[in-house]
Amino acid sequence: MAGKPVRPTSAIDQTRRMLSLVTYLRERPGARVEDVARAFGISEDELVSDLDVLPMCGTSFRGGDLLDIDTDGERIWWHNPDDVAEPLRLAADEATALLVAARAVATLPGLRESDRQALLRATAKVETAAGEAAVSSARLSVTFESEGGVFADVDRAISERRRLWIRYYSPARDEVTEREIDPIRLVSVGHTYVEAWCRRSEARRTFRLDRVAEIRILDEPSAPPEVELRDLSEGLVQPAAEDPEVVVEVGPGGRWVAEYYPHDSADELPDGGLRITLRTPDPASLRRLALRLGRDGRIVSPPELADSARHAAREALAAYDGIEIRDAGVAHAAHDGQ
Repeated sequence: MAGKPVRPTSAIDQTRRMLSLVTYLRERPGARVEDVARAFGISEDELVSDLDVLPMCGTSFRGGDLLDIDTDGERIWWHNPDDVAEPLRLAADEATALLVAARAVATLPGLRESDRQALLRATAKVETAAGEAAVSSARLSVTFESEGGVFADVDRAISERRRLWIRYYSPARDEVTEREIDPIRLVSVGHTYVEAWCRRSEARRTFRLDRVAEIRILDEPSAPPEVELRDLSEGLVQPAAEDPEVVVEVGPGGRWVAEYYPHDSADELPDGGLRITLRTPDPASLRRLALRLGRDGRIVSPPELADSARHAAREALAAYDGIEIRDAGVAHAAHDGQ
């Protein structure tokens, strides 16, 4: 049920569970949601999340043979179990894609050795069945970007219940910090994140993997306190209705704000910009956004926040003017000394 304490779960563990779930549901048409969740030792929210993924899986990369599974909230229905029960026949391009992906995953750092060996054995069987397609796939390779390595380390740390050390870039503060975190779970909401207990702030935090500059798995055991499972279906950041309202107007060059900040509305302006209304428990934190936008945007309300942003901008300009005056004085003195 919602609110059940989070158990660290790796991506590989979730994949195993979903494979078992397919067999379980095939043998139990109309199974009750609460019974299935209890059988797999997960919350109903976690089960529904798995059920949202299963319809994207099937026996063909081209679609058409996908799992037709849905739920009415009480029972789970699989409408085409017989259609996907026939022996799998891979086309040449499907076999190539599968083999390239399998070889790439097998090279990921942090993958448990038992899983790596199982994957290599399965790959060898597919190669034998694929024949000529396997020869073609051997000429292709995939190189993972840095996020792939971070994902593997986080996944391994969750599986082995170990603490992580990271150097993390925070765009809100425009700084890189070092932290020790106890990872709880990996989540994907647009980007991939690790939800963890941060030992620096002594609070639960969410870190985006592509902003991790460096990562190390530590020998210390991971021991996050028991926390309630958050429903992330509406996004990672979910401002409360009672949070103060802030209105920001941005030009065409500032439209990215609507993509990065959760907001109530984003109305088009005649110049191609946006009038964005959002809520935040800490409006003062948006002053940095105003300075970053420069000519591409401004805070409209509340008035005190707009005044604060203007004051911060004036102080920044004054600092630059002071540098220019000092530089001019040094240059003048140097000229007089010639």
